[in-house]
Amino acid sequence: MSRPSQVLVTGGAGFVGSHAAEFYAERDTEVTVYDNMSRVSSLKTADETRDTGSFNRNYLKENYPNISFVDGDVRDRDQLFDVVEGHDAIVHTAGQVAVTASLEEPHYDFQVNAEGTFNVLDAASSAESDPAVVFASTNKVYGDNVNGISVREEDTRYWYDTPEYDGGIPESLSIDDCEHTPYGVSKLAGDLYVQDYATRNKVDAAAFRMSCIYGPRQFGNEDQGWVAHFAISAKRAEPITIFGDGKQVRDVLYVTDLIRAYDAFLSDPTDKPAVFNMGGGPGNTTSLVELLNLLERDHGWTTDVTYDEWREGDQKVYVSDISRAKEYLNWEPQVDFDDGITRYAEWLSGVE
Repeated sequence: MSRPSQVLVTGGAGFVGSHAAEFYAERDTEVTVYDNMSRVSSLKTADETRDTGSFNRNYLKENYPNISFVDGDVRDRDQLFDVVEGHDAIVHTAGQVAVTASLEEPHYDFQVNAEGTFNVLDAASSAESDPAVVFASTNKVYGDNVNGISVREEDTRYWYDTPEYDGGIPESLSIDDCEHTPYGVSKLAGDLYVQDYATRNKVDAAAFRMSCIYGPRQFGNEDQGWVAHFAISAKRAEPITIFGDGKQVRDVLYVTDLIRAYDAFLSDPTDKPAVFNMGGGPGNTTSLVELLNLLERDHGWTTDVTYDEWREGDQKVYVSDISRAKEYLNWEPQVDFDDGITRYAEWLSGVE
């Protein structure tokens, strides 16, 4: 097992990407951040008070002066090929991040998520430095097949009503014969290219189909990053709209645990699967209303809540089966949900 020595992080000024950059910079790895800083312009609800990219770029520049920054777009093949050469690992987090935005601009969504991921893999396969790649995929690749699983309604949440899924959704759940969203399709296209390049031994690569990732330096909004969005809104006493009834459940994973999983693959990619479902698993779950109750109970943060129709592509329950990651990456979450939310709340209190 050998940790990479030169790491490229696409979308490195984003929430997940900045934590990957920080992780490797802390370990004296040469890090290049490649980002076009497009989040605020591409998400209607990401105003200047929730500008994750600018905040994280400034944070990295102030704290890690050895990180190199490149103003770059994954759609620019020539630039990407030039930058990839010399790196022995790529953390590919650049992407269009919201279902809502994909419904409004599906072509842009396709170009960034599908074509952009292809470009990263193509550049990696061409580079003499032979970088391994991890791709930030999503649970949305399963589409509406997730909602085909029987659930029961409880006081504050839905939960699987089929013992087969007590451990969560496995990587083997079908991606076919169901409704998808443009976001789910574009991410799935990138995901499948990752698998193709990996199985043809063109690139050591894996797609991490992520559930809800949260933690410091995340400024969520109504379109994406709901844990942070709820916490920020509740702290500011800004109103929240819940789409659906608020009982929908997700497994949640603290961001540093995610980066450890990425590193476990990049440090030893040989004979590893090309797909991992990635989240907190059954031991770290919450519903929307349960999170609001937790914020009020532990931090005294409350806000007005209104309800609206379910949004296209939403899932009543999604929990990751993380047994494959445990087996092949010798990994499991270290930060439980209550502790993680406390850490996030403390960070948020320090910046607001």
